[in-house]
Amino acid sequence: MMTASELGGFFAAHAIWSVSDGAMLIPMLAFTTEGGQRSMHRLVGDPARMVEQGRKQLDDNPMNAEDAALLYDGYLTIDGDKLDAIFIEMRAYFMPGARMILGVPYTPKSSGKFRVHKPKLLEWTECDDIPQNAAFQAFFAGVDAHEQGSAIWNAALDQSK
Repeated sequence: MMTASELGGFFAAHAIWSVSDGAMLIPMLAFTTEGGQRSMHRLVGDPARMVEQGRKQLDDNPMNAEDAALLYDGYLTIDGDKLDAIFIEMRAYFMPGARMILGVPYTPKSSGKFRVHKPKLLEWTECDDIPQNAAFQAFFAGVDAHEQGSAIWNAALDQSK
């Protein structure tokens, strides 16, 4: 799950870069193949249907990936507040059934100031052999590896939520 977390972090930074100027995020399916080659497909169409299509691809793995992450925009409720969030659903295919889902809440630019909040762990299934803190470290290593996205993420960081 470490390389899936790092992949998810890299593309989460890309997603934050995409929404930082007020644009809507087109769902993305990112994956690595043998040898660590990264690819990303934008899932263009009705966002809800594209997220379902992306989930099916995560489950079926038609891209013959070693690791994959589905990223999409949605809403996350924290302490009664409904916040915009980037969702990252990750899979490590060498661990059948392993799933990690994070939500990265953000305050959109339209509110006056773009802010990125602390990622929230939403699902941790069949990953008991992996320390969560190591998965988060890998996630943030991926964030840091995306030059433009990490610069925006760090400049907009607000850990109050």
